[in-house]
Amino acid sequence: MKVAYLAPEIPALSATFVYNEIFQLEELGLEIEVFSVHDNQAKFSDPELQCLQNRTHFLYRTSVLSIIADQIHVLRKKPVSYIKGLFFLFSDIKNTGIFSRVGMGMAYRFFYAGSLAHQLIKKNCKHIHVHFAHVPTDLAMYASAIAGIGFSATAHANDLFQRGYLLKEKVDRANFFITISEYNRQFLIRQGADGNNITVLHCGVDHEKFSQRQNFTPSATPKIGVVARLVEKKGIDHLINAVAHLKKQNKMYQLVIVGDGPLLEAHKALTGSLGLSCKEVTFLGAIDHQKIPLFIKSLDVFALPCQKDSSGDMDGIPVVLMEAMLSGVPVISTSLSGIPELIVHNETGLLAVTEDISVFADCIEQSVKDIDLTKQRVAKGITKVQMDFSLIKNTLRLYHFILGKGNEQ
Repeated sequence: MKVAYLAPEIPALSATFVYNEIFQLEELGLEIEVFSVHDNQAKFSDPELQCLQNRTHFLYRTSVLSIIADQIHVLRKKPVSYIKGLFFLFSDIKNTGIFSRVGMGMAYRFFYAGSLAHQLIKKNCKHIHVHFAHVPTDLAMYASAIAGIGFSATAHANDLFQRGYLLKEKVDRANFFITISEYNRQFLIRQGADGNNITVLHCGVDHEKFSQRQNFTPSATPKIGVVARLVEKKGIDHLINAVAHLKKQNKMYQLVIVGDGPLLEAHKALTGSLGLSCKEVTFLGAIDHQKIPLFIKSLDVFALPCQKDSSGDMDGIPVVLMEAMLSGVPVISTSLSGIPELIVHNETGLLAVTEDISVFADCIEQSVKDIDLTKQRVAKGITKVQMDFSLIKNTLRLYHFILGKGNEQ
C-alpha cells in the first residue's frame, strides 16, 4: 500500500517524531511518498535525513503555472470529486467568514491542494496521513476529497490551542483522527468533534537512540539541563529564576540550556540581571541532534517548566521529556496539558503544580538530595515510557489503523 505523508516541514529537527514515524512505517512495509508544506533548505549531517529531504516534494515550491495546469488536470480526471472538494471549501469559508484571514487562507490552500491531489493520483497513493491539524490538514482534507482517497491526521498542541479552527469538520471528514494525549481528545470533544473518531496515540521514543545510562557519576555541582526551543511556552525564564532562587540559599547548581529561538538574548539578559555567571548558566545553542542523547545522559536533572504563553499556546507532551526519562535521568516539569499523562507526580518524575519559582526550585532539590526516591521514580519512568511511549509500539498501532481504515472513503 502506498501512503502519502504531509507535515509543515520535513525533515524538521523540531519535529523529530514526524520523520521517525515515517522511517518506522517504511520498516513495517509501507511505501511512503513524502510531502512538505514549506521549503527546507537545511543541510543535514545525518545521511538518512539528507536522503529524506532529497525525496520530499515541497508544495509551496510549486509554480503558479503548474498549479493552474494541475487544477485543469484533476478537474478533467475527477470532476465529481473536484466539485466535492469545492463544496467543502465553500462550506468552510462560510463557517470561518468569507473575508476572514482563515477563510481566505483556506481558499489559497485549496489551489495547492489541487496540485497535491494531482500528485496523489499520479503516484497512486491510497491514503494520506498528515501531522498537525491546521494548514497541513487543510491541504490534505481538500486534496483527499479531490483525489477520491481517505485522509487521517495527528493533532499535537499549537494546532489545537492557538491555531485550531474547523476542528469538528476535520475530525468528521477524516477516516480516523489521532491526537497525542487524552487531554487533547477531551479538548476536541468540547469543540463538538465526534469522540468516537478520535484515538489517543502518544508520540514515541526510539529505544535504541535513548537507552538507560550506565555507571553515571553525579556532578560535584549538580547539573540541570534542558533541550528546548527558546520560546515563551517552554518557560526557560522560570528555570533560570529557579537557579537564582537556589543560589540565594547558597545552593549551587549548573544550568545548561541547549536550543535556540527568539528569546535567546532575553534569557541571557535575565541571567545577567540575576547575577548568575556564565558558569552557572550556560547557553550551548542548537546542537546536532545526534549529540542530544549523550548530553541528556550527562545531566543530574532534566527540567522543562512548560507554561501557557500569552497567546494561549502550550505544549502537548514534549518528546524530549520521554527521551530524558528513557535515558534514566530524573525529570521535572509542570502539570500542564497532557504532561501528567507521562510524568505522574512522585511516581515517574516531579511536577510543579504552579509557576511558583520556589516550588520548582524545591523539585530540583528533591531530585538531587533524596537519591533513593529519585532512583525509584527513574525506574518507574523508564517502564512508563517503554509501555506507553514506545516509537515501535505506537507506530505499529498507526500502521494497523492505516491498513484498516486507509481505503475507506
